[in-house]
Amino acid sequence: MTTTHTLDVAGARLHYEVRGAGPLLLVMGSPMDAEAFGPLADALASDHTVVTHDPRGISGSPLDDPGQDSTPELRADDVAALLDALGADSADVFGSSGGAVTGLALVARHPGRVRTLVAHEPPLLELLPDAAEQRAAADDIVETFHREGVGAAWMKFMANAGFDVGGEDAAPEPPSGEPSEPSEPSEQELANSARFFGHELRGTIRHVPDIAALTAPQTRVVVGIGTASAGLITARTSRALAERLATAPVEFPGDHGGFIELPKEFAERLREVLRP
Repeated sequence: MTTTHTLDVAGARLHYEVRGAGPLLLVMGSPMDAEAFGPLADALASDHTVVTHDPRGISGSPLDDPGQDSTPELRADDVAALLDALGADSADVFGSSGGAVTGLALVARHPGRVRTLVAHEPPLLELLPDAAEQRAAADDIVETFHREGVGAAWMKFMANAGFDVGGEDAAPEPPSGEPSEPSEPSEQELANSARFFGHELRGTIRHVPDIAALTAPQTRVVVGIGTASAGLITARTSRALAERLATAPVEFPGDHGGFIELPKEFAERLREVLRP
């Protein structure tokens, strides 16, 4: 059974969902919303209390100021407030893509609140040797969004990320990389994409992780990379983070969106990683 809730936080109202019973596990993305993690959460709910949420400004989590930029720090504070609302001193956290960056900021800003963080393919472009070129590419993507719209921006984004976008007429995939039949995006999908390009992309990819905080003894940080993510920029950023943490990355099924493509297999791998 899934229960839905809302929580007032600074400048926003969060939509979140709770399933299952057992140790508390927060599962998050950015800009991916709770719905994207539904199959994974269902697969984990037999032995975990799984909490998913819509990040601020996305889907069911409206902002007081729609023009406010989303940063990993703001999103981390939201997750800490969510833990407070759940009456939890700490929890395990799985974050994918921008949600992994949220998790990294959470560990740094709220010490002791995270037991184990599994950071799955965080797009930490500042860790790459070509960071300046990546910043310029992101600026071009954002400018393309403002000039030509969501579709053109997604094409550039996915190509830069390393996905095969096909020819000029190919439909771009959403940020999680999940396979989908070409279709007209919904109003909500368009709004989420506009939010991502206009107010979220730059803040996420330019986050610089606090390595000292991430290597403190109270939290275990695991860096995850998809077995099919070779060639993706997030595989490069994940390896760069793992190197700085002096740890080996852990493989997960699928690619950047493996939790959607293979939720049961992904859930089992996550269970293995979370075991003490």
